[in-house]
Amino acid sequence: MGCTMTAGGQRPEPAHPTDWTSGTRVRCVGRFALDPRDPPMSALSILDISAVRAAPVTREPYAYTLGSNVLNPDAIDAIRRDFPDIAKPGYLTVDEVALKGRFKALIDELESDEFSRILGEKFGIDLVSCPRLTTIMRKSQPKYGSIHTDGPSKVLTLLVYMNDAWDAPAAGRLRVLYDGKNYEPFAVEVPPTMGTMFAFLRADNSWHGHEPFEGERRVVQVAWLKDASELERKRKRNRTAQFLKGIFGR
Repeated sequence: MGCTMTAGGQRPEPAHPTDWTSGTRVRCVGRFALDPRDPPMSALSILDISAVRAAPVTREPYAYTLGSNVLNPDAIDAIRRDFPDIAKPGYLTVDEVALKGRFKALIDELESDEFSRILGEKFGIDLVSCPRLTTIMRKSQPKYGSIHTDGPSKVLTLLVYMNDAWDAPAAGRLRVLYDGKNYEPFAVEVPPTMGTMFAFLRADNSWHGHEPFEGERRVVQVAWLKDASELERKRKRNRTAQFLKGIFGR
């Protein structure tokens, strides 16, 4: 059931009570009138899209965004409960992990076309057409965090952290860096706490990394790739790496 109002015309009586905005065409959904000047309604319920949209994009030394509280508070307890019990260190693809409950629903939202559209709009690029590779880490080793740019097969990388607190003053805190050698100086340091979001466009100078940390460091990473062949190659490489870790225990 719909209702419209056109500037200068007669106002039809709405089927349900609603407020009218003078001179503006209004579309009704249920009992609520939608103003076309507002952002489109989202089907995403675990991600707080207003927090994602509010996170500013910085262009130096490369394009990145840092946001906080991007997970809806009502979902956090369930996400914490349903986070996979991963014994192996490092990143595992979602195909290698048993997903359940609200955590699985979160992964579905992060991989959705709608979220790709919203994130792409922030950076002014099309992400909807890009294949996505999602990986999950629960345990970190000291060898992780070395400075790198990400490979050229990636278009954009997103990290969403899920740790209740982070007491280490430097270790495990990802930094936006100016070169491939030094952890200092840095442009920004990312606290790996619950609901923190960090995303960046891959570039030849998209240097990032963190000082060594060993222990629990919960994070979900989504990478938007240039083509499907890269997606399968990365999945295969990740499975091989996890297999070797199982043999050699490292």
